[in-house]
Amino acid sequence: MSSSLPRTVTSFSARTVSSDLGPSGKPDGPRCARVAVMKVAISVSSAYYNGENWGDLVAYVRAADQMGVDSVWSAEAWGVDAVTSLAYLAAVTDQITLGSGIMQISARTPAATVATAMSLAQISNDRFVLGLGVSGPQVVEGFHGAAFAQPLSRLREYMDIVRMGLRGERLVYEGKHYVLPRPGGEGKALKSSIPPKPDLPIYLATLGPKSLELTGAVADGWVGTSFVAEHADVMLGPIRRGAEQAGRSFDDIEIQISGPIAVSDDVDALLAQYRPNMAFTLGGMGSATTNFYNNAYSRAGWEDTAAEVRRHWVAGDKPAALAAIPDELLLAAYPIGTEAMVRERLQALTNAGVNQIRIWPQGDTVTEQIDYLEMVQDLVSSMP
Repeated sequence: MSSSLPRTVTSFSARTVSSDLGPSGKPDGPRCARVAVMKVAISVSSAYYNGENWGDLVAYVRAADQMGVDSVWSAEAWGVDAVTSLAYLAAVTDQITLGSGIMQISARTPAATVATAMSLAQISNDRFVLGLGVSGPQVVEGFHGAAFAQPLSRLREYMDIVRMGLRGERLVYEGKHYVLPRPGGEGKALKSSIPPKPDLPIYLATLGPKSLELTGAVADGWVGTSFVAEHADVMLGPIRRGAEQAGRSFDDIEIQISGPIAVSDDVDALLAQYRPNMAFTLGGMGSATTNFYNNAYSRAGWEDTAAEVRRHWVAGDKPAALAAIPDELLLAAYPIGTEAMVRERLQALTNAGVNQIRIWPQGDTVTEQIDYLEMVQDLVSSMP
């Protein structure tokens, strides 16, 4: 779970963070009208987390709750599921928002997701945010034994049914992927016995243009990644179009991205630390032919780099994959570097319309992780 930081990385409080550095960073394409206020979110685990050091993670989240961090997000692939940890954390925290980031739609029927979401909201005093995503073919077909084809239309139908259930309606639906009640059997249309929660927020983790448009049309937030502020319109443009086509306001959609924040005068050490993360994203996230993260960076202007990294990774030459990643990509994608460089990146993200940045625990001990989180929280909260 933990990863060590270079010894030069500093932990500091708001008292030691200067605030006289000017903003910079302007995204391509139309800027959103809103003035984004950046909030800090944390990941409680990776998608492959095996449950080790759970007590340390609980202490970390409780500290985050006390210092005013906005939200904590779980994940799932073939490790610990996205729900159990949030149910536990609901009992030991007071104010932090609890988000699933994300629950895979192929892992549960829509009705099961309705029941889970409403249950988590009920026991957490309505602090739960439902994050959903389609995952990828390796997990869906390999781990769950379900079909991955046509994920966009499946996600659309899934959202229809989940919204119906949250409104307290009987689940009657006839789609291409889901038919409720099941025809030819003895089932009847049912509704949840939990009081309706029609305003329960739903975020979608999407990356392709059409799925991003769906996010703008039906979701309350975007669980984003592979985001470069200077090419923000690659991601946010389709979300904006989807919102406008649905008669909604883009300003009402929360924009969350994930990534590390690291401050050090030893920039080379940070580049060396985070280069493997980018190599895995471009080369190992998905199959040799299907990698949504690689596609996203390609659309953001890094097509040649993304293709070269994937080629080396698939061939088993990880050193060559690492060497193919230019420093410029890492510094554009991640808020890392000196304090001035990190402030510049955060301001660029804010200018682009991002209002949540989600980080994962950094440090070898829970004390180091909490110190790191305090640094990030103070840094982000001190931004103009």
